[in-house]
Amino acid sequence: MTTRSTDTATRRTLLVLAVVAVSALVLDQLSKYLVVSSMTEGERIPVLGEFLVLFYVRNPGAAFSFAEGATWIFSLLAAAVSITIIVLARRIRSKLWAVVFGLLLGGVLGNLTDRLFREPSFGLGHVVDFISTPWMLPAIYNVADIAIVVSMAIFILLTILGVGIDGTRAKNSDDAEVGTGNADDVTEGDDAASDRRDRNPATTSATDPSVDPQEPKA
Repeated sequence: MTTRSTDTATRRTLLVLAVVAVSALVLDQLSKYLVVSSMTEGERIPVLGEFLVLFYVRNPGAAFSFAEGATWIFSLLAAAVSITIIVLARRIRSKLWAVVFGLLLGGVLGNLTDRLFREPSFGLGHVVDFISTPWMLPAIYNVADIAIVVSMAIFILLTILGVGIDGTRAKNSDDAEVGTGNADDVTEGDDAASDRRDRNPATTSATDPSVDPQEPKA
């Protein structure tokens, strides 16, 4: 790949990553704004019976209300993850991987925004959670959590399929071994044919017209 085509691929994947990240962040913050402005904390509104319920809570812990009381630790971790994704973004050549990191970045920034700017204080803010699906999970979550989980699911799928962040596909080890075996068989066959020609000059003359088997000796 030329330098120009590499730069073009980098710009495209960066654009995909940025669009996905901004979309996830905006959707997360917009949904939280609507919940905070129209519901009271602790209010529960069934949308599709118990299949989907809006349940407004404020979570000081991690995703799905995990590890409450360690808000500042998750604020630092979220900031570190965000910086890492931004730094490594230029290495991404695959649009699918750009979607993965875009969803992850948008989700992390969505919850980090809550921790930085919501009550009770900077860096210790509580995350707004409002989506409840009791039939699937006992936890309450938000759009940012969904983005993070979906990014992890795509990450696992791409890893299983052997797709690298540069867009290349890892070769199957079995195929590589078969190819090596075939090459070895061809080499061994050539060596055996060469040995037979050395032992039988008549065979060499029969296969090579430039050799005259009737040529008199000097």
